[in-house]
Amino acid sequence: MELIIKNKYMKMSLILLLSIMLILFTHSMKLLFHPGSVGSISLMTVAGLGSLWLFSLIGLFIGDLANKLPIGFVANFPVLGWVSITSLTLCLLFDGFVQAIQAVDFLSITTPILTYAGISVADRLVELRKLSWKIAIVAIFVFTGTYLASAVLAEVGLRIAS
Repeated sequence: MELIIKNKYMKMSLILLLSIMLILFTHSMKLLFHPGSVGSISLMTVAGLGSLWLFSLIGLFIGDLANKLPIGFVANFPVLGWVSITSLTLCLLFDGFVQAIQAVDFLSITTPILTYAGISVADRLVELRKLSWKIAIVAIFVFTGTYLASAVLAEVGLRIAS
């Protein structure tokens, strides 16, 4: 087992697989406690989770390749951006990816993500305590700006659509 974990991409794929399994577990718990709120777990759900796993691996691989390039803005581009570009490109090229991902419940995906975010913030509670009330002011501006920008974009989208 130690030989398998030494390979960087094998380790990343196992971590992503664990995340996918956590999403599947969250989906099944939602089915168990609220049976009518979400669709059942089907082959399309598993295919959607597999698609997300594949997009993440491809994005991580492209991010590693980009880090080796001498171009500054490409080398410093975040991995999340590469995963997003990969996902967008493949979903635009192949409609089957979109149909498969639609079978995965959105809240089942966000629950593990919010868990990871909570754990990362919990590791930095001492640093957050030093920021005190200043962080509240920044948070209010960020939340307000995000809300207003979302409302403006939604309004523009509605005006274009009608």
